[in-house]
Amino acid sequence: MNQTVTANRACSTRGRWSPLNILLMVIGFALFWPLGLAMLAWMIWGQELVRFGQDMRNQFRSQFGGITRQAGFSVGDTGNIAFDEYRARELERIEEERRKVEGMRSEFETFVKELRRAKDKEEFDRFMAEYRRRTDDGTQGAF
Repeated sequence: MNQTVTANRACSTRGRWSPLNILLMVIGFALFWPLGLAMLAWMIWGQELVRFGQDMRNQFRSQFGGITRQAGFSVGDTGNIAFDEYRARELERIEEERRKVEGMRSEFETFVKELRRAKDKEEFDRFMAEYRRRTDDGTQGAF
């Protein structure tokens, strides 16, 4: 069976190895090598690349086809109204909790910034006191 698939592939690629396609490939390599490489790939795997692209698109649509955006989360319709309402309430509750945590984070950042400012001020005041003490003793340039 493997030989049949290989033979079918070989038969189906014969039409793509036309003189025009080969000329376009050579020109593509001469102008900009990725163009020539793309033409070569098309000549070797042409329809398989198209099928691969279609398969990927179909898989994406089947997985994410019924998705809508609600409360910042992806929500798909399951067909069960009670479950969909429950899920929407839970997602809204989670979103509210996320907003609370975000507010706490903001307050904590403000607290830490104020703490750093107080620590920096204390260190600066200590430096200035030490500096004034040294300059008052007459050792002004002795750092």
